[in-house]
Amino acid sequence: MTTTALPDAIRAFIDATNSGDSDAFAAAFTEDAYLEDWGRGFHGRDGVLSWDRTDNIGKRSHFDLVGIEPGSHSDAYVVTLTVSGDGYNGTGPMVFELRGGLIARLIIS
Repeated sequence: MTTTALPDAIRAFIDATNSGDSDAFAAAFTEDAYLEDWGRGFHGRDGVLSWDRTDNIGKRSHFDLVGIEPGSHSDAYVVTLTVSGDGYNGTGPMVFELRGGLIARLIIS
């Protein structure tokens, strides 16, 4: 994979998940963020927190960074993570779009 610096918001997303800190997790996203997990959409920080409870920290997820590549524009990144915990377990890409240093859009597929 291409060597690309990991943006602070994506690092916060990973670190907050691994430490089980839902407040820090939500703070990594914009107020109007959109998160899509295999076709299920979650809107705003409330939606992000809902997903976090049911599919992420609520499932004791742990992320290990495999790699990061530039996305389709300057504030987009394709981040490959290995996920373990009581929910999904496996390795795959997540597409992040940032705005103002925060996650504005996250697509998991």
